[in-house]
Amino acid sequence: MEAQKPMSAQDLITMPRLGSPIVTPDGRYAVYRVTETDGETYERTPQYFLLDLNAPGKAAVPIDLGGSASSLSFGADNFLYFLSDRDPEEEASGEEAPNKATRLWRAALEANGNVTGPMLVGDWNGKSPSGYKLSPDTSKVAVWAPIARDCPRFGCEDDGKKHTPGPGSGRLYDNSDGFVRHWDHWTSPGTTNRVFVFSLEEGQIVGDGVPADGRDPANGITANTPSMPFGGSSDIAWAPDSSGLYFKARLDDASEPVSTDLDIYWSDLSGSGPVELTASNKAYDSHPTPSPDGKMLAYLAMKRPGYESDRLSIYLRELKSGAVRELTPDFDRSFGSLSWTKDGQHLLATATDVLDNPLFKVDVKTGRIEKFDLMAGYEANISNVTALPGGDILFTRNSIGAPSELFLSRGGKQSQPLTDAAMSKVGKLASTVTTRFSFAGAEGDEVWGQITKLEEYDGKMPAILYIHGGPQGSFRDAWSTRWNPRVLASQGYAVISVDFHGSAGYGQKFKDSINQDWGGKPLVDLQKGLEAAAQLDRQIDASNACAMGASYGGYMVNWIAGKWPKRFQCLIQHDGLFDMRSFYYATEELWFPRWDFGGSYAQVPQNYEKWNPVNHVDNWQTPMLVIAGENDFRVPYTQGIQSFTALQERNIPSQLLVFPDENHWVLGAKNSLQWHNTVFSWLDQWLVQNIETVRDD
Repeated sequence: MEAQKPMSAQDLITMPRLGSPIVTPDGRYAVYRVTETDGETYERTPQYFLLDLNAPGKAAVPIDLGGSASSLSFGADNFLYFLSDRDPEEEASGEEAPNKATRLWRAALEANGNVTGPMLVGDWNGKSPSGYKLSPDTSKVAVWAPIARDCPRFGCEDDGKKHTPGPGSGRLYDNSDGFVRHWDHWTSPGTTNRVFVFSLEEGQIVGDGVPADGRDPANGITANTPSMPFGGSSDIAWAPDSSGLYFKARLDDASEPVSTDLDIYWSDLSGSGPVELTASNKAYDSHPTPSPDGKMLAYLAMKRPGYESDRLSIYLRELKSGAVRELTPDFDRSFGSLSWTKDGQHLLATATDVLDNPLFKVDVKTGRIEKFDLMAGYEANISNVTALPGGDILFTRNSIGAPSELFLSRGGKQSQPLTDAAMSKVGKLASTVTTRFSFAGAEGDEVWGQITKLEEYDGKMPAILYIHGGPQGSFRDAWSTRWNPRVLASQGYAVISVDFHGSAGYGQKFKDSINQDWGGKPLVDLQKGLEAAAQLDRQIDASNACAMGASYGGYMVNWIAGKWPKRFQCLIQHDGLFDMRSFYYATEELWFPRWDFGGSYAQVPQNYEKWNPVNHVDNWQTPMLVIAGENDFRVPYTQGIQSFTALQERNIPSQLLVFPDENHWVLGAKNSLQWHNTVFSWLDQWLVQNIETVRDD
């Protein structure tokens, strides 16, 4: 029997990617997207499929929408709506038109996959919506895009130009503005994500639209909805009777870089200023989710202002009386999604829980929480949950072993797979196995980790210590298109991840314990975790090891270089913090360091300097690969330049890989391939390899 080929970076990058499903109003059919990546050009192409949920085992049928299509949704009229940059003139004449603005379209979809249309629904004279959301009765549609606050309609010529007064190319900012730059882009003060609501008549938008933030800026709000940079449709929710909108907003003002106070508002669509529903909470509020009968609003909220990783609990607001109660005060995990069951008796919510991201059911009367058992074995990473009639649940699930597939649970019982977007392709590759382990970490607390390695191999394996970012994150049992343990393990390494103090999924006290202790307990956990993994699995060659991490993980690599300098054969640091002083004055979301270090740098410089990697560079001696993205404004790429300079000054073998077109992450297919090949070559150079590995040309 021919041995299976280990997974390569090429396999990872070209692996089909399943998107989130949408479901018809009656819950009978689902439509989902699979994105394919060409193995030569690396261009990504989406293909949509229609699946009959009442016919288990019946193959999904492909849908041809006749051109580009994104953001699909079903209306109450059973039409399939979507955004596309196709041009109506081009559709009519057959000749390519220069106007590639995005418009809203709809098509009639039959059970056999046949499509009638598409038909134009909305054209905003060259202004492209970033997204949209249909009202429950499809009499209205909410659309959003970056629009100047003083613009009375959906798009004006001066959008985004307030900060470029000319005559030169300079950007001019005032201290009354909010972010100067955020995540990966320079901001445009006065231009925010704004929601406009249009009526739909016979499948076409009518009128200029009503701004949900209020027509008059003096009586309304100036804010981002969806919030930037990662907000989306979950920030916006229609009232069940289509009478108005609930939405989450971040005010666009000078407090923006230091505040986590995002609030939920209500707009009655009259054009007057929206009503703030969560004004009493100065911390984070999100996921407005009205009950099916429209009597209650569920949402997630934190309690501590300025802390982005506080526990997200479920709250219920009685809309008639305005009474608010915390539904899950004693649940020591942080919820990440929220939806109602069809009968309105329960809420469905996911939360990270010791290496898994399972689904929970919450009784809205008693607050009783029940964890579902939807999968044989570990739940791994469950997401994109859709409640169906009769208590059925549609969701996606992935793990370290395999990317996302679509699953259906009947009545909340063990689920069945509905798709094979990537499973068969993964099954043709050499198998890996992931083992969970726990040990006594810093202060004797139980700490969890995972070991991922090739299954069919008997010899010793070099060790890779994988260090997650956040720092309040987790390398849980989940598939990743970037930091993927399986593809690294397939190169012949034992990949060891440790959920050190500060990680998510172990209770809020454990998460809070990293505060003002960035290089303390987490380093102890990593030291003990690597030792525990080597004792548990004798295949691990712990003396032949490299440590690698990104963001906080990159910080920890820099910290290890100075505080644990003789342990590793090599290091890989991606977007890591090198100098806490210069980082503080260059990053954008200042609430983050202010919380984690107990104040600003000017207020508590000793806290920043206590855990500052630059103060220990004289101990550096380990070869290091440094990676950075020039569009990274969270940890500016100059932090990587600084660490590379320190390495050069000490004649330490090192390399610097800089992507001019990437942010805090490496997202481009070709860039990802280069990232992996550079990392693999660096590991090959410094670790003794005992296994035949696969490499991409």
